[in-house]
Amino acid sequence: MSTARSEKRAKEVGVRKVMGAAKGKLVAQFIVEAVVMAFIAVIVAVFLVYTVLPSFNTMVQKELFIDLLKPIHLFYLLSIGLVTGLLAGSYPAFYLSSFNPITVLKNIKLPSAAGAGFIRQSLVVIQFSVSIILIIGTVIIYQQIQHVKNRQLGYQKDNLVYIDTKGKLTDHFAAVNNELKQTGVVADASLSEYPILQIWSNTDNFSWDGKDVSKNPLITIESVSPQFVSTMNMKLLTGRDFYANAKLDSSNVIINEAFAKQMGKAGHVGGIIRDGGSKPYQIAGIIKDFLYNDMYVSGAPLMLFSRPQNNNILTIRFKQGVNLTEALAKAGEVYKRANPGYPFEYKFVDADFDELFKTEALTGKLSGIFASLAIVISCLGLFGLAAYTAERRIKEIGIRKVLGASVAGLTGLLSLDFLKLVAVSCLIAFPVAWYAINNWLQSYQYRVTVQWWVFAAAGIAAIVIALATVSFQAVKAALSNPVKSMRSE
Repeated sequence: MSTARSEKRAKEVGVRKVMGAAKGKLVAQFIVEAVVMAFIAVIVAVFLVYTVLPSFNTMVQKELFIDLLKPIHLFYLLSIGLVTGLLAGSYPAFYLSSFNPITVLKNIKLPSAAGAGFIRQSLVVIQFSVSIILIIGTVIIYQQIQHVKNRQLGYQKDNLVYIDTKGKLTDHFAAVNNELKQTGVVADASLSEYPILQIWSNTDNFSWDGKDVSKNPLITIESVSPQFVSTMNMKLLTGRDFYANAKLDSSNVIINEAFAKQMGKAGHVGGIIRDGGSKPYQIAGIIKDFLYNDMYVSGAPLMLFSRPQNNNILTIRFKQGVNLTEALAKAGEVYKRANPGYPFEYKFVDADFDELFKTEALTGKLSGIFASLAIVISCLGLFGLAAYTAERRIKEIGIRKVLGASVAGLTGLLSLDFLKLVAVSCLIAFPVAWYAINNWLQSYQYRVTVQWWVFAAAGIAAIVIALATVSFQAVKAALSNPVKSMRSE
């Protein structure tokens, strides 16, 4: 916009130079104008930041604040205003001050105008390239989050709550479980050492027949009550579930299919696993892999022990279709009777599941916001540039209308140059976006495949946005009265 406006002031500069204005004073005038404009923008920006900061803090769950009285903050604001003003004003200042007044006042075409045009076009291309990259990034991040959220977990997370128990509830859990089921709202309940989504107990202290001695993989272990598999609605691939009497399974375990594959030929029902003390455990059943800890990887090797004692996590599954508010109240009454003196503080498994994607969801929101801001900024620049171009070519438009050009034809003529710039932006943005997105996705083992249509959609969106922005000025210019536009200045 600065370079566009500068050419309109060429005659002003010519007159000033004829009247004796020195080049240095002209340079200083234009730079000061740009710096003043930049500092006005700084003041407006600070006001906007104060306005949106509470909402931003809520979104990112931070407590950011601005302390304008802090010297370092004042220094940054002054530096931003000064540097921006110098960058925006330096080229027009030196460009205008170099005009030959005779050339300008005789309406001779300025030889350096092409350079200014190239700068304007380059800035439009850069702005729209950034916008397209952010649009693509926003779409891919959203797809990645949904891709992982919708994958099979290996259990049903809905209607599932867990409580970090205290007291001696585990000592009479069988009676508590029966009383919970008698409420009519509970399908099943179980005890475990850790919540289903966070099982952090790992060891490499196990061996089996045929184990590769050069490898010592970590195996996740979890102590549970016999109702664990049924409460989680896990799928038993082969073998049996734990007996209701936990003591009958003191030497038996249930493993997942990832551990069975790790064991090779020994990974079958009846296979023997030994711990560091050479105590043998027999495989009673094999369950389908379920996801825990990291939702972006495949199921990790895991082994379940039937040990309800000293487990602190009570997991309750409510029946489908029940009113959860009423169901929680009934379950809470049972819990308080069985465990007096301790609060019924529950958490939903599906809420914890959504919390695991907090970082990715925030990244998606921020990229969407910045994409929107980049588009708005790009459109503002494009709108002003289109107005400048239409005004500059007003006589040409008038002549074309007199010679029979239609409004649609003139609109297309004025819009075409800008659409070419957006097309160039697409050619730049696509490979950059592909490289950046692929690098980001490499950090996830379970990831979405980048589809070509995302790039096509982003490019089409950018073209439509640019066309909508330019069309207003183009149509306005095309509808102007040619008699007025062709009058002598």
